[in-house]
Amino acid sequence: MSQNHTSVYVGVDVAKAKLDFDLPAPHHTLPNTAEGHATAVAALARVRGVHVVLEASGGYERAFTAALHKAGVPVTVLDPLRVRQFARSAGQRAKTDPIDTRVLSAFGRAHQPIPTTPDTETERRLAALVQRRRQLQAALQAERNQAEGLLDKDLIRMSSSLQRNYAKLLAELEAALAKQLQASETLRQRAEALDALTGVGPGTVAVMLGEMPELGTLNRGQAAALAGVAPYDRQSGGWNGARHISGGRKHARCALYMAALSAARCKGKLKEFYLRLRAAGKKPKVALTAVMRKLVILMNHVLKPENLKNHHA
Repeated sequence: MSQNHTSVYVGVDVAKAKLDFDLPAPHHTLPNTAEGHATAVAALARVRGVHVVLEASGGYERAFTAALHKAGVPVTVLDPLRVRQFARSAGQRAKTDPIDTRVLSAFGRAHQPIPTTPDTETERRLAALVQRRRQLQAALQAERNQAEGLLDKDLIRMSSSLQRNYAKLLAELEAALAKQLQASETLRQRAEALDALTGVGPGTVAVMLGEMPELGTLNRGQAAALAGVAPYDRQSGGWNGARHISGGRKHARCALYMAALSAARCKGKLKEFYLRLRAAGKKPKVALTAVMRKLVILMNHVLKPENLKNHHA
């Protein structure tokens, strides 16, 4: 809770083509373009104590968030699942753009969230490269799957050519990612600190630094929740359900899963931790999730400034 009670929280619903604001007309809806951002920032800057609250929306919010940061307007980017849970707790089940903006404003007033730290240009480029690699990997896998059912020689030839092109682009992206991780001394040190952890390879390093740049600034619970590996209780009266994880950043969680699989098989403390849980009767998936949680907490720990300094002393 970093904001005082004089803050005016303004919810903004971000879509690919437009922005909807919890503000009176004529600034209720604007295009999600550079011109729209400029108009929105000018309108919001006139609101004393304004603090914008919006959801992560697959990257469509990034340019607008950058414009707010540049203008010095506080903005918090929230996990959509957390917002929906808040809406349901308030009895709000309908979902429209105007309703979403009011829910976001109400969330701000209720929780007074910490403003999102501005990304550096280096971090923004890393995130963009990670996202593009993920898209190309999905496209290549989809083409390989489709090629399995092809019988026509011409179609097989075209598919093979397309797969080679995707593979070439992916190789170029891998090289660009490796270069980007060396783009600044800080990023290089962070990458090296993560790469030194058991089970963590270059791919995981790039995803975690691109998808969770906040690592190193969080507490244990925040790191686990942001990655979506924090367990939540299910209890009502005398009934106790199994704890479960939810929310968080999907792509970071997928990277953590693969790293945890590797760590659980490699000699070291994480493997010992996994085996202790299995010996205690925990199911493989539950034990592996616990390794994921311990791993992201460890990542957050080694990336704290004081630990990075000691690591590279």
